[in-house]
Amino acid sequence: MKIAEIAEWIGATIEGDESIEITGLAKIEEAQSGQLAFIANPKYAKYIETTGASAVLVDFDFPRSEKTLLRTDNPYFAFLKLAKKFYRQAPQISGVHESAVIGEGTTLGKNAAIAPFVFIGKNCRIGDDVTLFPGVFIGDDCHVGDNCLIYSNVSIREQCKIGDNCILHPGAVIGADGFGYAVEGGRYHKLPQMGIVVIEDDVEIGANTTIDRATLGETRICKGAKVDNLVQVAHNVEIGGHTAVAAQTGVAGSTKVGRYVMVGGQAGITGHIKIGDKAKIGARAGVTKSVPGNIFVTGFPARPFRQEMREHASLARLPELLQQFKQLQKRVQELEKLT
Repeated sequence: MKIAEIAEWIGATIEGDESIEITGLAKIEEAQSGQLAFIANPKYAKYIETTGASAVLVDFDFPRSEKTLLRTDNPYFAFLKLAKKFYRQAPQISGVHESAVIGEGTTLGKNAAIAPFVFIGKNCRIGDDVTLFPGVFIGDDCHVGDNCLIYSNVSIREQCKIGDNCILHPGAVIGADGFGYAVEGGRYHKLPQMGIVVIEDDVEIGANTTIDRATLGETRICKGAKVDNLVQVAHNVEIGGHTAVAAQTGVAGSTKVGRYVMVGGQAGITGHIKIGDKAKIGARAGVTKSVPGNIFVTGFPARPFRQEMREHASLARLPELLQQFKQLQKRVQELEKLT
């Protein structure tokens, strides 16, 4: 595409050569002639003079350059739109493969594509334009909404519900039993997990992520939430709308996570607490109590970011303070001998 066409399509303004032709997209530090790159994070600004890109997407505050620039309010989102336009996904499967097993009473929507060795139980409803890749398991009485993409070896246990426009990556497990036991007579007795999992519209679940069914009621992932790979969501948890949870996070049972929350990788969140809307949980934070909305907590136990930074700064001075203490202690002992 000509750079002028791209600018018109994403609503950007051009500084430089409007006749440049763009053949692809690339990272700013690796781009070559004919490619378009972007700078959304200031730490990549240093590449502007060395990049081989023919043009670069930037915001309106970015300094002028000899490079051709496309200026827009949100260069990252503009790049996302272009990526969707340039990227051509590999051809999808079509039809229902003869090796697929489809239970009695199950209905398939228009244009449903069922790959080899898919198993769908009884009385399920599979929506329009759904693609199920090889090895998908869907238990009895499940509902899968329209336009869902479910990759290989995903398991969706009985009675669970998946909304429209969802993506489930390979190995995700939806609706396994929650971790519930009662101790009696010196042994664990399994508590039946009688609830379900509900995944609302526009949710994406990462590879090998596990979302446990509720003991009673629902475990719910609300509309627009994004859950990364290798995340554990326990029974009766609720993940609020448009919340993003990074890899290797664990959320214990019955915790309610609000809307637009951001959870960093390897965070651990205890059970039966609430995380307020728009809170931020730092990577590897250990959240042991409820967190109000609109604050950033880090560390273990998790506390407000600035407080943790002050504590770290104090710890760095501990050897020096200990040495001063020893000197003062020695001085006191010397003075006591004189009395």
